[in-house]
Amino acid sequence: MTLHLTNARLIDPETLTDTLGSLTLHDGLIAALNAPAPKSATILDCGGHALAPGIVDWGVKIGEPGERHKESFRSAGLAAAAGGVTTIIARPDTSPAIDTPEALEFVTRRAAESVVRIRHMAALTKAREGREMTEVRFLMDVGAIAFTDCDHVGTDTKALARAMTYARGLGALIVGHLQEPGLSSGAAATSGKFASLRGLPAVSPMAERMGLERDLALVEMTRVRYHADQITTALSLPALDRARAAGLDVTAGTSIHHLTLNAFDVGDYRTFFKVTPPLRSEEDRLAMVDAVASGRIDIISSMHTPQDEESKRLPFEEAASGAVALETLLPAALRLYHAGAITLPQLFRALSLNPAKRLGLPQGRLGIGAPADLVLFDPDAPYILDRSTLRSKCKNTPFDGQRMEGKVLATFVGGAQVFAAKGKD
Repeated sequence: MTLHLTNARLIDPETLTDTLGSLTLHDGLIAALNAPAPKSATILDCGGHALAPGIVDWGVKIGEPGERHKESFRSAGLAAAAGGVTTIIARPDTSPAIDTPEALEFVTRRAAESVVRIRHMAALTKAREGREMTEVRFLMDVGAIAFTDCDHVGTDTKALARAMTYARGLGALIVGHLQEPGLSSGAAATSGKFASLRGLPAVSPMAERMGLERDLALVEMTRVRYHADQITTALSLPALDRARAAGLDVTAGTSIHHLTLNAFDVGDYRTFFKVTPPLRSEEDRLAMVDAVASGRIDIISSMHTPQDEESKRLPFEEAASGAVALETLLPAALRLYHAGAITLPQLFRALSLNPAKRLGLPQGRLGIGAPADLVLFDPDAPYILDRSTLRSKCKNTPFDGQRMEGKVLATFVGGAQVFAAKGKD
């Protein structure tokens, strides 16, 4: 089927433009830009709403295998489609970890039931324990797109250096989590007067910088391709700048929660605000927003981490970390747009184009020949978020009851519509 999307506000992250126009979709690809509708095409009037490349969400936790009661591939796909996410990059921190070709083949088959695209990262070391390297070559052969031990930060630097050296020879991408494990062990908040007054075990933001400095030294030694999953404090930015100035192949991301929330949000001990790394100061939050707008931080992700009620209904320091965000990533990110801190093309550069480019995927673009993975949304539509309506199996969102602006109207994957808001064909 040929689909012609007309009267659309085209958000192009490659050209950083925001213009009224049309797209023609055919055989799963963008076939034409601002061209007349073919005679055989089905025409969809976008009503002047924004049309952008579908979000490529890097760092999503899905509970298969081991925790399917928290999130399945099917439920994650439905939540993603409702949030304008057309490609999920899934984490390997499952139970057991995705650390063998057989495990990766299993989740790849399971992911086929999702309505959106799902690609997988694999563990860098066996069981994510930081001691013995996984079969990187074989994992790449069956589809691993990057390698990470997620929030299990290894302390054996010799083992990590060996893994990086081997990955360098294969052109593999390593994803690091930036925490000095000794300092950050047991922490539930960022250190400071507020955490002390609340009696919460805390960690200095310097732990992130120390973790980054260590990883960057190993990257300099091995020359591996490297991505820092979450930069959350201004202390880390100079080290990132120095690495790039030295010619290292380094990119960095941050999470939507660290861009839109701060340490004061944990004041009522609401465990939905407990994430890893912990929420930072307002000064750090503003520094991250500026870094995304300027391009110093490349990628925004949801770091979607579903936790069940039993894991969250505990004292703050004992509760599990993480928040669901597949469905709230875009409306939360639009807070930055409405605040005048970032334009829509800049926002989708970080949400769609940059993650796709870094991972070698063809998505994230509006150019002719690009996959027809798209999100149509009204950036100004207001509503109050009710967590019970979320499509994820778990409902641990920090945005429950908050006023949001921005609703997804339709989502397309390979030219096929996989989500339509009620009342929107």
